[in-house]
Amino acid sequence: MSAASAAASSASVASSASAAASSASAPASGAASASAAGSPTARPTLDDLPIRDDLRGQQPYGAPQLDVAVRLNTNENSYPLPDEVVDAIGKALRAELRDLNRYPDRDASLLRADLAAYAGHGLTAAHVWAANGSNEVQQQLLQAFGGPGRTALGFGPSYSMHPLLSAGTGTRWVGAFRDPDFGLSPSAAAEAVAEHDPDLVFLCSPNNPTGTALDPAVIDAVLDAARGMVIVDEAYAEFARPGTVPALTLLPAHKRLVVTRTMSKAFGFAGGRLGYLAASPAVVDAVQLVRLPYHLSSLTQAAARAALAHRTALLANVDAIKAERDRIVGALRARGFRVADSDANFVLFEVGGDQRVAWQQMLDNGVLVRDVGLPGWLRVTAGTPAENSAFLEALP
Repeated sequence: MSAASAAASSASVASSASAAASSASAPASGAASASAAGSPTARPTLDDLPIRDDLRGQQPYGAPQLDVAVRLNTNENSYPLPDEVVDAIGKALRAELRDLNRYPDRDASLLRADLAAYAGHGLTAAHVWAANGSNEVQQQLLQAFGGPGRTALGFGPSYSMHPLLSAGTGTRWVGAFRDPDFGLSPSAAAEAVAEHDPDLVFLCSPNNPTGTALDPAVIDAVLDAARGMVIVDEAYAEFARPGTVPALTLLPAHKRLVVTRTMSKAFGFAGGRLGYLAASPAVVDAVQLVRLPYHLSSLTQAAARAALAHRTALLANVDAIKAERDRIVGALRARGFRVADSDANFVLFEVGGDQRVAWQQMLDNGVLVRDVGLPGWLRVTAGTPAENSAFLEALP
């Protein structure tokens, strides 16, 4: 498991500790009567259940959800939806309410057509599949192309959900590593693929938590070396710096390439939970073999279509977020911090020493950032100008 994955597990343990402690005690009278009856009073644990052996000792994905003034730890879009978009989504939802007694469009055909039109590059609805966030899309890909006896490969530090999704589908995870400066060369990537011969390869561009987009030559090298599927996670594609080449441009020449994206970040639609993939129609056919029936509700489809119809308004803040990201990078470097180049809506920076100490100091000042488990490094989301100024002031 990558360092980022280990961080997610540690953060999950920390965030749930207080809740567990507060719920551990039972009313005295209830405990006494249960004891008198000879019934166990302790809360059952996973050890009491016949859970799969490979899941024992694992922790669920999570980040601290704390009530603080400035939350810059989960790469959300800090700007609320404009009134015109709120009204449009509300109208679209109301139009669906009377028919909630009926199942939704199982194939989300209209939504997929809208997503294809937004993505461009000659894509049609046949090339696009949608689900509840890009995590579910990637889970479906692992269900279709991974599973017991198969292997997935990724290059850490990277998105910590990839090994967790692999574990959940019974797919063996192999973690290769990026260079010390978090880069990934075509030759190193191809060598790792040749060594491990995976059934699926996960690439992040821009990479989370480091932020930098991949050179298309890396993707080409992996596609040449891999016999299986190559999944490029482009959750932050809209925030890339000028000149960055999206993986969508490579799709026509590669039938085993899949690009996954999300509406959670640039669209500010995180609460709507809508992710999608672009690939050959055969890949879409494959994931339909494993998707749950009616997995996207009528309300989700209607809300997402309304958001896509108003994408100009929703994406209006992307340039402002990119400018704030660059302001954070410049301010940190001016103060002597080592900072990774970023094509995303977040910045990874080195604090030196124990990053947990710096994380707590900022939290004490009302600013929540992300400890991703990289010794000496922290990650901050680029928020509003006021939020980012508060972050810079809270830096130890």
